[in-house]
Amino acid sequence: MTGIPLPLVPTLPAHPDLQTDAVLDSGLLHELAHAFGGPFHFLLPHRFDDNLAAFRTALDEAGVDGRVYYAKKANKAAAWIERCAATGTGVDVASLGELREVLGHGVRGENVVVTGPAKNEELLRIAVLQGALTAVDCLDELDRLIALARTGAVRPARLLLRRLPPAQPHSRFGMDEAELAQALERCVRAGDAVRMEGFSFHLSGYATQPRADLAGQLVDLCLKARVMGLQADRISIGGGFAVDYAAADDWHAFLAAQRPEHYHARKAFSAPDFYPYHSPVAGADALRAVLSAVPEGGHDSLASRLRETGTLVLMEPGRALLDRAGASVFRVQGVKDRDGYGILTVDGTSLSLSEQWFNSEYLPDPVLVTPDGRARPDPAGTGAFPAAVGGASCLESDLLTWRKIPFPTRPSVGDLLVYPNTAGYQMDSNESPFHDLPLPPKVVLDDTGGRPRWRLDRRPAC
Repeated sequence: MTGIPLPLVPTLPAHPDLQTDAVLDSGLLHELAHAFGGPFHFLLPHRFDDNLAAFRTALDEAGVDGRVYYAKKANKAAAWIERCAATGTGVDVASLGELREVLGHGVRGENVVVTGPAKNEELLRIAVLQGALTAVDCLDELDRLIALARTGAVRPARLLLRRLPPAQPHSRFGMDEAELAQALERCVRAGDAVRMEGFSFHLSGYATQPRADLAGQLVDLCLKARVMGLQADRISIGGGFAVDYAAADDWHAFLAAQRPEHYHARKAFSAPDFYPYHSPVAGADALRAVLSAVPEGGHDSLASRLRETGTLVLMEPGRALLDRAGASVFRVQGVKDRDGYGILTVDGTSLSLSEQWFNSEYLPDPVLVTPDGRARPDPAGTGAFPAAVGGASCLESDLLTWRKIPFPTRPSVGDLLVYPNTAGYQMDSNESPFHDLPLPPKVVLDDTGGRPRWRLDRRPAC
């Protein structure tokens, strides 16, 4: 097959990662693919610890008292919750199932924050009984929480009041100024039944200045609430800490080059809908940027305001704690030639790469791993085999990668495709046993300094 010359097909290589490369070169992945007979994900829990330490270092550098809560929705694996329990890290949950699992893995109730929109009665009841902190989204939810705390609870209901972002007035999360005023009055009247600890918000996007601006408003709300006799000594700035997947030059070159003819069936994607796979300020550095920014209308940095007012800052990173902490592995089970490119079929489905949920695509290039090791690109661009990657279902839309990836050689049945850095929101958000295909298992790789040792994640597939 005559393919498109390699330089004409846009690529997006992920940042080099020596630890992931060592796994790819170890030979272990083919053994696991043989054992499981299908796709799987591998996890690197020590990377979670490293990312968590980076966030805590950013707080220490700013001289700010803060708490990190891992946003559990980013990945269903038990490995991350085990790390949270072992390190005293908080966890952000949004459902009764998530709360029960977190408690069952040893995270203390006082280290849990319950977020999400309108919460059901049982979730609120267990949150109160376990001493979890609840982000209250509306007045009705506040009334139900107060009622639960007054009927047999052994401790007050801990809560934050969620602010509707003025810059995002159509958000479905949070209360406006008038509703917050009513909520504060109801907290005062509730007396010892509740402990109103502060305010939170849910803000879309990854820009740091809007997050600092809204955080500054929450500090002012805390001061107002304290005058009313409420505790109000903390604010939550949520998540939204970007992950930097690829180098700036590669990212901008990809956006400039990509066109419909680079995709199977001339699929057209809108560039603004892509996740920003390069972010100049990401992870713990994004937290540094938020803390060092001067909120709108102020004169001092957010960190200074937090210190001066004795206000704690809470945050709920998900993807940012899972940066480079896992990858997804699929086995090639078919190779088809088309006019000028190929279509690979792998033994899983696009439900394991959740950007399709957003009518988008997971863009970092997958790595082809043959039984002899990684197939590395030829610098001269010769021998490239451009191919889209389809899933094992009967749906035309089931493509893991619509883009024609310029593989350095023609893949063969039994080769592996490894999608890098998929632990954050990619590998299990939408997975289902469609066609009775089993859910991909998760393999935990423990860092031993040599050939990695593996074990199955303790969470059963369900």
